[in-house]
Amino acid sequence: MSGSIFDMRDVANLRALRRQMTAELVVSGVSAPDLEARLLLSSALNCTPSELIQHDDEMVTPDVAQRAMALMMRRITGEPVARILGHREFWSLDFQLSPDTLVPRPDTETVIEVALDAFPERDAALRILDLGTGSGAILAALLVERPQALGVGVDRAEGAARTALDNFDHVGVGERAFAVVGDWGAGLVGGFDLVVSNPPYITSHAMLILPREVRSHDPALALDGGVDGLDAYRAIIADAPRLLCSGGLVVLELGVGQEEDVSGLLKAAGLVVCGPAKPDLAGIPRAISARKP
Repeated sequence: MSGSIFDMRDVANLRALRRQMTAELVVSGVSAPDLEARLLLSSALNCTPSELIQHDDEMVTPDVAQRAMALMMRRITGEPVARILGHREFWSLDFQLSPDTLVPRPDTETVIEVALDAFPERDAALRILDLGTGSGAILAALLVERPQALGVGVDRAEGAARTALDNFDHVGVGERAFAVVGDWGAGLVGGFDLVVSNPPYITSHAMLILPREVRSHDPALALDGGVDGLDAYRAIIADAPRLLCSGGLVVLELGVGQEEDVSGLLKAAGLVVCGPAKPDLAGIPRAISARKP
């Protein structure tokens, strides 16, 4: 990266600095350079992006230039902007991240949509289980939408469970949500109305060729689904009949091309698949659901 972007003679005000940061991100191949420049500069200033625009004409101090440079270096060397900022918006809620959690993706909101459609009553007193909870984003979003529901999030990583607990408190559902360390559904007592999961579903071979941003910064434990990408599905689905109450629903996020295999596992476990998987915004089948008879 050239040093000219942070030459104080060229960046007399925040507007000029933001534009030059955008130009650097364009050169580095970032897909949304203007947005990321605003996010990174806002973080350097400890303000919101809207506040940044309101102060475009303010002078750039050396401290701000140094902080912006440090953030830019991290981004240009491949660290995702959400990792740099330490948080990510999901379902219009703000979630803190940690090294043990994935960055919540818009595709995963499809799981929430399927679950809410299946339980449309806002005041339904649901018992929800989130397996592989990570940041707790799925469970927290469901509890916000269903204020009489209670939820348990399980993760194999202690750091993820701690992050989920923090996020439950942050979004205001801490009194109705718990996070524990465990191996999927093992050792849990049943009786849940809804089981949700975004399990690891990338094949072990594909793990080797993931983009640098994913391979270097996302936890492998939350990505690697084994030789065929189905290891976590097998574990979750094997326990689903025991964990669900009669008529209870399981909703699972899918990787590309996995609908047929996961549907077969659900049926083999005695669950009734609820039609085709719901597609995400790109048209990819993303969330499959099944009920316990």
